[in-house]
Amino acid sequence: MDHNISLIQIFSESIKQNWELPVLSDLMGQDYLYKDAAAIFAYQHHIFREIGIKRGDRIALCSTNSSKWALSFMSVLLYGAVPVPILPDFLTEQIQNIINHCEAKLLIVSRNIHNRLDRDQMPMLEDLWIFENILNESVPPVKKSAVNYQPEYSADDLAMLNYTSGTTGYSKGVMIPYRALRGNILLAQSELAKYIKGKNVIALLPMAHMFGLMFEFMSEFAIGTHVYIITRTPSPTILAKAFSTVHPALVLAVPLILEKIVRGKILPQVKKSKVSHWIDTPIIGKIIRRSIRKKVLSAFGGNVHEVIVGGAALNQEVEAFLYKIGFPLTVGFGATECAPLISYSAHHSFKPGSCGRAVLRMEISIDSPDPANIPGEILVKGDNVMLGYYKNPEATAETLVDGFYHTGDMGVIDEKGNVTIRGRKKNMLLGPSGQNIYPEEIEDKLNNLLFVLESLVVQRGKYLVALVVPNYEEASELNLTDANIEAIMKLNLEELNEIIPAYERISSVEIRMEEFEKTPKRSIKRYIYK
Repeated sequence: MDHNISLIQIFSESIKQNWELPVLSDLMGQDYLYKDAAAIFAYQHHIFREIGIKRGDRIALCSTNSSKWALSFMSVLLYGAVPVPILPDFLTEQIQNIINHCEAKLLIVSRNIHNRLDRDQMPMLEDLWIFENILNESVPPVKKSAVNYQPEYSADDLAMLNYTSGTTGYSKGVMIPYRALRGNILLAQSELAKYIKGKNVIALLPMAHMFGLMFEFMSEFAIGTHVYIITRTPSPTILAKAFSTVHPALVLAVPLILEKIVRGKILPQVKKSKVSHWIDTPIIGKIIRRSIRKKVLSAFGGNVHEVIVGGAALNQEVEAFLYKIGFPLTVGFGATECAPLISYSAHHSFKPGSCGRAVLRMEISIDSPDPANIPGEILVKGDNVMLGYYKNPEATAETLVDGFYHTGDMGVIDEKGNVTIRGRKKNMLLGPSGQNIYPEEIEDKLNNLLFVLESLVVQRGKYLVALVVPNYEEASELNLTDANIEAIMKLNLEELNEIIPAYERISSVEIRMEEFEKTPKRSIKRYIYK
């Protein structure tokens, strides 16, 4: 692996080396080889020149996942323009504001989102393409020798703009340089290529979000992996069919997906079974654990080498169970501002409860007098860090200080460099005697109790209150009434308060009928419920 190769060269070389191999498929839809992608890039680049698009011009893309989206994104990047992926879950006003804020000259958009937009509200937009209408006609083939894209001027040049979907309700334009994209891809080539090159991967996360974009498409494109794209909202039924059809070598997941599979299907079966009494024994337990591991692996298609969880904290009961049965799980830590990866460890060296160690060309520091024991804000610096927030010098100055990106996450780091996140700095609450309380840690314990689907701990004056969404589906299967659920939640409160420190104890539980509103990466929008 050449560590001096530029980002654009990485993609050019991959196209040439994997010319006849498949690169993208819409699940149960059209297939594209690398040579098809090269032809599409040449075709679109010709049109870009015809309509006056120049290097550095912004081109916005807004749609649900599809091969056309992925190919158009890569085409913009290789042309030298600046792609601006926009999450389709954003409100119409948000989408229009982003298009105006980034000064996009061209918008490539799906028809259903186009129908929501008001062109008069986007005065700087010069042209608009609809995904359903593009790349339908025959695209002239190109020769492999013609694949020669003009490289970036500098590794610090702006490569793309990605607008955050954070839990604060305010979207900021993250300026991501070529070096940050390259840094993540070099990490993928070093850690993942050995088991995903020439294999299959499923894209199920939003491609407009940095986690899915980088590790379900861009890295695979650079490695020579066939990506199958789920073009609809990945329901449990769709996911099960996709896993059994594609047999992916790698699965990326937000915690919610993994927790639903394990807590909803696997753990209840284990707890009801007689084998649960033997699972921790040396000989029989080993056989039982191997059998359960095989069952969980089969739920992911049976060929998965590693499942990487990111985007939020994984429930500790689920993680401990998967670690016990030897499931190839690892948890990473990242942010849009680092395109996205900050820390990661392969599953065989992963420390349970942590989120890995600093990745290549990145440095992690904890702002604490005792980083191993006293939580402090996690600070990072290195190739993956953004240039700043577009047209927002105040937020940039607050977040980038002395070369370090201030993540807003609180954590500790051990002597081997393993990082453990305790919670968000802005979510931290103060106990009665000034103790730091991390609500995420309480919620993690509460979510393991009977009939709790999800929870949120908030502070009301001097008291902590738990907002709880019961698992009504599970409760209905047992014909439980609302009064039964209320009684169970009171028992849960008593059990919870016995296993947490006195200053963290919950005064009451408020039962909610509907799930909490979430961001596209399935994090709860906490600011709504304070």
